[in-house]
Amino acid sequence: MCGIVGYVGSDRSIEVLIGGLRRLEYRGYDSAGVAVIDAEGSLGTAKKSGKLQALVDELDAHPINNGTTGIGHTRWATHGGPTDQNAHPHLGDEGRLAVIHNGIIENFSELRDELLADGFSFRSETDTEVAAVLLGRDYADSGDLVEAFRRTVSRLEGAFTLLAVHKDQPGLVVGARRNSPLVIGLGEGENFLGSDVAAFVEYTRNAVAIGQDQIVAITADSVSVTGFDGNPVEAEPFEVAWDAAAAEKGGWPSFMKKEVSEQPEAVAKTILGRLHDGSVVIPELEAFGDTALQGIRRITVVACGTAAYAGLVAKYAIEKWARVPVEIELSHEFRYREPVLDDTTLVISISQSGETMDTLMAVKYARANGAKAISICNTQGSTIPRESDAVIYTHAGPEVAVASTKAFVAQITALYLFGLHLARVRGTLSAAELAVEAEQLQAVPDKIAEVLEQAEKVEQLARWMADTRSVLFLGRHVGFPIALEGALKLKELAYIHAEGFAAGELKHGPIALIEPGQPVFVVVPSPRGSAELHSKVVSNIQEIRARGARVIAIAEVGDAAVLPFADEVLRIPLAAPLYEPLLAVVPLQIFAMELATAKGLDVDQPRNLAKSVTVE
Repeated sequence: MCGIVGYVGSDRSIEVLIGGLRRLEYRGYDSAGVAVIDAEGSLGTAKKSGKLQALVDELDAHPINNGTTGIGHTRWATHGGPTDQNAHPHLGDEGRLAVIHNGIIENFSELRDELLADGFSFRSETDTEVAAVLLGRDYADSGDLVEAFRRTVSRLEGAFTLLAVHKDQPGLVVGARRNSPLVIGLGEGENFLGSDVAAFVEYTRNAVAIGQDQIVAITADSVSVTGFDGNPVEAEPFEVAWDAAAAEKGGWPSFMKKEVSEQPEAVAKTILGRLHDGSVVIPELEAFGDTALQGIRRITVVACGTAAYAGLVAKYAIEKWARVPVEIELSHEFRYREPVLDDTTLVISISQSGETMDTLMAVKYARANGAKAISICNTQGSTIPRESDAVIYTHAGPEVAVASTKAFVAQITALYLFGLHLARVRGTLSAAELAVEAEQLQAVPDKIAEVLEQAEKVEQLARWMADTRSVLFLGRHVGFPIALEGALKLKELAYIHAEGFAAGELKHGPIALIEPGQPVFVVVPSPRGSAELHSKVVSNIQEIRARGARVIAIAEVGDAAVLPFADEVLRIPLAAPLYEPLLAVVPLQIFAMELATAKGLDVDQPRNLAKSVTVE
């Protein structure tokens, strides 16, 4: 969850570190800090609780010398609160060594007791300082930072990325990873480390993925990668598919508003190159093989939060098209219930970052128990794709806002592409049927653009409702997961009570929540494609309206049946039922964003949340 940057190169470490941390602040924003070795060989540090600007202000007030070597960190608190003292970097070897860390060191308590018994002391409540002090002790024994690092990380348990510098070895940054992200950026006369390629994409798009239990040492002119056992390993180079401008606001008031506007492009780019003459062919699945897909008897989708709702939307489509049963599992529950898995089970993981720890562990468990694994991911070089048999990248570009928007629609798109690919391989849809579905999918970007053109009405509605303390969301069929997602967005951004329900569940309990003035969003299915469901949802609207609810309906253009019973109607373009979720979710995203903005809240960095959850 934390943002990590490492740099060795020219005499501009502070500039590079702060720039990288700005692009990584979505990963952690409770506190921030830097450590730099200057030309005189002195180690200077600065750290401050609060958002990154607090560190920038601290550096302005109390400058440290620039240098060619440095590490930087933005923190999302785990061990110890977000205080100046708990902020990274932490020091070892009597202040000559600095360490930053992402993840959780599970055996820190035992190690801390050992170090206390040896006479060492601690200034913070963090597990990170334990690693720093331990590394300092190992360095005192060996005098070699890489060797000391190897000894230290071999004793750590849990999930971690660690970076370290030592004043006696300027021009060197050492890093290690276990179940937590770290990538290398390759420059000319300079090299970089980052928890995400955003850390260095301003300077280079040439990157190298670091594997599990590996150590990297960078200087200005060299990169060395070894296993924890000391043996050299061959790393995986790749080119970042977007540039630094894609990770900037570009004049938008927030990253989220920018990313909502980019949803047509996110869907279009995810489709690009995968539809040919009305048929879906996904090149990334060629190595997986049609025979393997033909043998699949059950699909389990593992994901968390918004990604799980994308999987729930896709369940309806995949089962209809490919005639394979699909179940949706929360990643953090999956392996603990000892699910039944074999080689006829396909596990599809969904993670924007490719580093979601719960999902990563679910994938590892699935493969260890004989299942095949495909990942849906938006981030090149990330861990989950490397742990899977195949990956379908979403090509949505960087998503900086913590609350997911364009990644969600891109995930649904990728899953739909997979569903159609699977239907072709299994022969459950004819060529003509596949062509119809492909045409519908290709029309989605333009239809999302139409929804965005009506954003002003949704924004005005959100401003009117700025004092609302509770909102309910109802949907049926593919509208149900959209109701869940609408509620989640409002919880994430506006910090108010919000719940999503299957509309048919109303009479089984939730209708007790309805009281005069209660706002309820209803995702109304098309009367053309699902007339029976449409009439039932209209009946649900009448039931809650009779009890005083204020109804905001999301309905297709031309649906007049909802008009007598809805206080507000937000229109979406005509689409086949399975494609309506990609349109209906957009007004709900805009509503949550604008209501939070009206309340004066930070929509890009909601309290207590981090973009990539890299701890269990």
